[in-house]
Amino acid sequence: MLKTSSLMNTYKRAPLSIAKGKGSFVWDENGNQYLDFTSGIATCNLGHVPEAVKNALVNQLDQLWHCSNLYQIKIQEDLAQILTENSCFDVAFFCNSGAEANEAAIKLARLYASQIKQINNPEIVTFKQSFHGRTMATLSATGQEKIQKGFEPLLEGFTYLPYNDSSALDYLKNQSPAAVMLELVQGEGGVIPADKEWIEKLVSISKCNDILIIVDEVQTGMGRTGTLFAYEQYNFEPDIITSAKGLGSGFPIGAMLAKEHVAKAFGPGTHGSTFGGNPLASTAGLATVQYILSNEVLGHVQSQSKYFFSELEKLKTVYPQIKEVRGRGLLIGIVLENAGYLVELAREEKLLILTAGENVVRLLPPLTVTNEEMDLFLISFKKILAKMER
Repeated sequence: MLKTSSLMNTYKRAPLSIAKGKGSFVWDENGNQYLDFTSGIATCNLGHVPEAVKNALVNQLDQLWHCSNLYQIKIQEDLAQILTENSCFDVAFFCNSGAEANEAAIKLARLYASQIKQINNPEIVTFKQSFHGRTMATLSATGQEKIQKGFEPLLEGFTYLPYNDSSALDYLKNQSPAAVMLELVQGEGGVIPADKEWIEKLVSISKCNDILIIVDEVQTGMGRTGTLFAYEQYNFEPDIITSAKGLGSGFPIGAMLAKEHVAKAFGPGTHGSTFGGNPLASTAGLATVQYILSNEVLGHVQSQSKYFFSELEKLKTVYPQIKEVRGRGLLIGIVLENAGYLVELAREEKLLILTAGENVVRLLPPLTVTNEEMDLFLISFKKILAKMER
């Protein structure tokens, strides 16, 4: 049999090869232009090849690409400082991806429970339909059997509760696990926002029972929901959060931020990452965060989100196949049947969108998206819905 690719078959790839990107658009190898409302799965938050990040990286390329974390890296310190000054956290640890950031958070929570609280075999509660990554620890933390299937035995120490279920939180009172880990909008699980009253109860129980709260902000962070981090909209302070995706504008970087009293469980030799926070990655991260904070990006997300949700709700009244529009900021889910087929039709209309589960279309436009680009999306989306109706 003739081999068609030297790549392992771990992705269901679309028949599209992207050669170039700028802003909200990408071009294939034949020069065809597509409106990209995937943003590299919430990674290119400032659009493709943002000038501020590109210029910083070009300058850094002439200075230093990599050095060991056994030495001081000033730009890494600068990135940690801007993240902690603009959040409720004290210190940062840098790695290469969201899965690694979540892995670090799991390790820190376990070590804190073991060293500081003297808990043997600490338990971490996560939630059904969550997604935290594909390493063995983060796979075990993920509350989706279809993702875990075939990788057993899973890592022990995780319990999965129903999401947005207040009665299920009584488990936290009765069992007092070491930590609870959650997304404030379940992205891969179907773009499901956490109910505010449910979060209030979860936080109250956790604080009363000295349970650490870990918030996975890999997809919701870096302005995606209209604030730098989504937890700000729920009026509480987690003990640990994780970030990646939009942190580097497409350059591989992840981060775990923690309160000092928790972070002290880590010491030299307890955790590490060869490439984590190296000069190139930290440069991309710093330039991205500085741009978000200095150019009214968060306010822009809030206003664009309001406009986009309003227009999508109007479509819902015209096209009965749309059952629900949900999400926060520019992380938007549209509930309808045959979401996968709709994504294929969209690609034919030169529009790139995603699924989130079987019956949800996920929209992730760049945070810099314009009204004109949103209107262009809406024109194409109406055509696609009309095709599906026929």
